[in-house]
Amino acid sequence: MVSTRTEVTVEERRLSLSNLDRLYWPDDGYTKGELVAYYARVYSSLAPHLRDRPLVTTRYPKGIEEQSFYQKNLPAGAPDWVTVFPVPSEGKDQVIQYVICNDLPTLVWLANLGTIELHPWLSRIGSLDQPDFAVFDLDPDFPSTIAEAKEVAFILRDILLLLGAQPQLKTSGATGLHLFVPLAGTDSYQEVREFCRQVAQTVATQRPDLATVERKVAERGGKVYIDWLQNVKGKTICAPYSVRPLPGAPVSTPLTWAELATGAKSSNINEMQNRLQQQGDLFSAVLKPGPSVAEMYSNLNNVLSGRS
Repeated sequence: MVSTRTEVTVEERRLSLSNLDRLYWPDDGYTKGELVAYYARVYSSLAPHLRDRPLVTTRYPKGIEEQSFYQKNLPAGAPDWVTVFPVPSEGKDQVIQYVICNDLPTLVWLANLGTIELHPWLSRIGSLDQPDFAVFDLDPDFPSTIAEAKEVAFILRDILLLLGAQPQLKTSGATGLHLFVPLAGTDSYQEVREFCRQVAQTVATQRPDLATVERKVAERGGKVYIDWLQNVKGKTICAPYSVRPLPGAPVSTPLTWAELATGAKSSNINEMQNRLQQQGDLFSAVLKPGPSVAEMYSNLNNVLSGRS
């Protein structure tokens, strides 16, 4: 295939985009150009969720049916205006130069590289050791479905509300759901991870027929897996509005709890802009400070003792 290039100017940055007509979703007819255009359209809503966070991407240079790879380090040949942040690699004698996507030209450049998925850190460059939010990833194991994942999500929500948190909800864009819990930003990853482990274990203990914290897929018994293990420095989960490399070009879609009660459908790259125009960024509250882990533990003690 002969490479074709299109020269564009994005916020005064000159970009050379290639092969925009290449089919990235062959069964659906969506092209690389439509992926690039999608990210440009939703950037104003996506930007706050990427700002100042080291970014891991998943790249599909020839589309979702071809070879893909994760990208942590700054790609070769990157423009000199792309912002990077060095982070020493855990357990290895090397430094990873993470891209910091703080402007639209950087996002368009990433999309032109075949970036479909965006995975920002849970913490920011000014406070890398203190996550801004905790994450629960609800993954239904067959024969469990999204219906069971929804039930687990409501159980988790009710517990977290009692603890003083305001959990925010989105689809994974695949088969599951993500609950994000805004935090004070003062706790370590280890403290947040232990808190999430206890909450997840509480749900699995209360509803052993429905939920599990078993890591081994073969031993999940067809239940909804509550994954709390993403709450580790350097681990990531897909951003709200990130596209997923799946049939239909679905997007990780923020939902209200009322919407979850009646459905849990992901929008796709053709639908998301209209949804944002109608409802705005339903995930914006995740960026507001929440309680500390210590405060939530205190509330848990009060709940158990009947004082709250």
